[in-house]
Amino acid sequence: MTKSLLKVSLFICSLIALAAFTKKGPEHTEPQKPALSTIIIDAGHGGVDPGARGQNSTEAAIALSVSMKLGKAIEKAMPDVKVIYTRTTDVLAGGGTNVQQSLRYRASMANEARGDLFVSIHCNAAGLKPGGWYAKRVVGHKNKTILVGKGKKKKKKVVREPIYETYWVKNWQHGTETFIWAADRVGYKGDAINQKQEEGGEGGENVEDSANVLDLNSPEARIRAQLYEKKYFAKSLQLATMIEEEFVKSGRVSRGVKQRNEKGIWVLQATGMPSVLVETGFVTHTEEEQYIMSEKGQEEIVNSVLQSLIRYKALLEGKSHHPAEQQPDSSSSARETQQTGQQIPGANRK
Repeated sequence: MTKSLLKVSLFICSLIALAAFTKKGPEHTEPQKPALSTIIIDAGHGGVDPGARGQNSTEAAIALSVSMKLGKAIEKAMPDVKVIYTRTTDVLAGGGTNVQQSLRYRASMANEARGDLFVSIHCNAAGLKPGGWYAKRVVGHKNKTILVGKGKKKKKKVVREPIYETYWVKNWQHGTETFIWAADRVGYKGDAINQKQEEGGEGGENVEDSANVLDLNSPEARIRAQLYEKKYFAKSLQLATMIEEEFVKSGRVSRGVKQRNEKGIWVLQATGMPSVLVETGFVTHTEEEQYIMSEKGQEEIVNSVLQSLIRYKALLEGKSHHPAEQQPDSSSSARETQQTGQQIPGANRK
């Protein structure tokens, strides 16, 4: 047995022994840390980074408005939960003008605050002109006489010339979708989990004895990170599914739960906790932009996310039964897809 394998075996055995030794009877039960005590609300973009642009708004402005309303709704409905915002004004999170630094700030802030959940609020865009655009198509042909050749060899020739019609193309993509971190980027998530636990542990407990701090480069640390990655992935998928379910209940079109594998979503991978990114709607779709800009629309969005958080918290506390494998039913609208996203099998609810 190699030295590394021996260390791993000893580590696992010590965990089992510790669990057996510290198990106490009902008379010695100690109060446990709440299953969900701190939620990080992240309003996407901001300041010099407006995000997607609509006809009358920007992603940054809508995300901030929804995020602030969501935070207040959480504080009212779940007074035992602490809400922390990555930004509360129209600036990049952390200030400054560097988008990459802002992304690192969001993740670091969440990890240092020992958040139990990271919820990032965004708006979507179809990548084409907001609202729509004019295009041309051939609707027929007509005869046209032209001259061909040079000098004395010139002669008339009849050709068929296309007749064009200008028409309006609507930017039609709309609906909600919720992203979770890409499963093929587990290394990033594991590093964030280890970093967060080094700073305070999953439950936020301080490590007093520096001799007991786990080496983050050790096999034991990697095993622990992998275990938490699976745990957090399952929780992220559970919450994302609930969010899309609640959107459907309110009458919205759901494009499903997705993960973006090609580039990933950095803030989801760099936060050592369950994490989701909610696309509240398309600013490039005329009617949906009007909806997500309106007070009524934002109230409904907030309520959908809030109800999913209440369900998620109850699930963590064992007060409701919602198996991880239970996914939303597919619908006839499930064929609508976004090129940048990969849907989770069984979780497509467009």
